Amino acid sequence: MSLNQKSLEALRAFVETGSVNGAAERLFRTAPQISRLLSALEEQVGFTVLSRRGRRLRLTRKGKEFYQDVERLLSSHDDLERRADQIRQGQKEHIRILTAPFVSHAVINKSLASVMKRYPNMTAQIDARVRLDIDIWMTQETFDLGIAPLPIKDDVFEVEPFLELPMIVAMHPDHALAHKKVIDFDDFIQHEIIATHTQSLLGQHLEALCKTRGKRLKIKIEARNGVIACQMAALNLGICLADPFVALSSGVDNLILRPFEPLGTLKYAFFYPAWGNRIDIVDEVATEIRETTSRLAKHIFEDMLGAGPKLVLPD
Repeated sequence: MSLNQKSLEALRAFVETGSVNGAAERLFRTAPQISRLLSALEEQVGFTVLSRRGRRLRLTRKGKEFYQDVERLLSSHDDLERRADQIRQGQKEHIRILTAPFVSHAVINKSLASVMKRYPNMTAQIDARVRLDIDIWMTQETFDLGIAPLPIKDDVFEVEPFLELPMIVAMHPDHALAHKKVIDFDDFIQHEIIATHTQSLLGQHLEALCKTRGKRLKIKIEARNGVIACQMAALNLGICLADPFVALSSGVDNLILRPFEPLGTLKYAFFYPAWGNRIDIVDEVATEIRETTSRLAKHIFEDMLGAGPKLVLPD
């Protein structure tokens, strides 16, 4: 079954504008034309994509599921069109980066800005995906350079580890543990905590410690990501185990960071598609990111954590 490209574009325009009239205006068509394209799409796929509630059309449950794939397909098509245009113009200094979102804020943006100063004609595309979906988006999206924590289940990429960071404890300066230089697990479990997702690397580390020692955490707040956990800790609502880069991305200043024992590590790596030749600008951006993360990590543990866990920089 070959789906009509115009119908897919009509669906995306409808979802993004929120109405048939909005989609018509964006695509320079009439509202009846958009309606016909959407009806034709439903006939092709064989299920209801849109349902009417009062005067408004909304995506059905199946429609929402279907639209995720539609958006991925159209985004890839847009990317191909942009790349073809760059090739026609002789533009070789273009990079597509795929990353976990908080890594981008803490590290990649500044690194990319530094490289772009040296290459004024350079262009870039940055896409961020949540850590828990990493095994999916690394295999379904087009990119030149991927940056994310290990491990990754899929083995179809060239993997280049570039940094290991120890997990740290984040808390408000007035917290009872703020005076300690190192927070051990026995101290940690005596206080209310802000927990991240159980499938996160941080959550898995804590769960393993609890099982080994027969202890339970005093969970006050369950946060779906590390930034929210650090923000809640900055309000003195509890302590949290955190990724140092994520703590820096949380946007709060009144946050005390301390080493955690027993040590848990977060391993960051570059991922490269195995099918293509790597262009020079990709290596240059990766080198800049490696140097930026090294300086940033050393600053964290020298100036903020004192004599904490040693920073590991793979060769």
